[in-house]
Amino acid sequence: MLVFKQKEGFLSARIVETEAYLGSQDPASHAYRGVTPRNRVMFGSPGRSYVYFTYGNHHCLNVVTEEEGTPGAVLIRAVEPISGIEMMTKRRGQDKLEALTNGPGKLTQAFGITREHSGIDLTSGPFYMAEENSKKWIPIRATKRIGITQAVDLPFRFFWLGNKFVSVT
Repeated sequence: MLVFKQKEGFLSARIVETEAYLGSQDPASHAYRGVTPRNRVMFGSPGRSYVYFTYGNHHCLNVVTEEEGTPGAVLIRAVEPISGIEMMTKRRGQDKLEALTNGPGKLTQAFGITREHSGIDLTSGPFYMAEENSKKWIPIRATKRIGITQAVDLPFRFFWLGNKFVSVT
C-alpha cells in the first residue's frame, strides 16, 4: 500500500504494478553509469523514495531496494486507489476511475508527488508504504519492462493479473 497523509486529506492505494532496476548491472537503470546528483538517492539507504522528472512532463516514484552503496530501485508503475479518490480525481482532471492511477506519471500526479518527495523514508509517515492486511492469494505475472529502450527483455515488470488499474497487460 502507498499512503500519503496531506493537509488536504488522506490518500491510499494498493500497489498493483512495479518494475525493478538493478543499478550498475542494468543498462536501463539511472544508476548504470554511477552516481549523479539526479540518482544519488539510489545509492543510499533502502526504503527511501527516488522521484525523478521525465519526458519534461511527469514524475516517477521508485523505492530504493538495495543496501547503502549498492544502487537499485523499484518503479511503482500503477496503483489501485483506496481512499482520497475525490482529491486524486481533482488533481488529475480525470473522472474515469480506471484511468486515474494506471501509470507512473498518473499516480504521482494523483498523489501530488514531485521531486521534493525524493529521499523520504517510506517506512514512516506522512508519506509511506504499508503492508496490506490481507491473506488472499494474488495472481502476479512477470513480463519484460515497458517504456525503455535498453535491457527490455528482462522479466522485471510485475503486475496483478486481472487488476483494472494495471497500465498495460
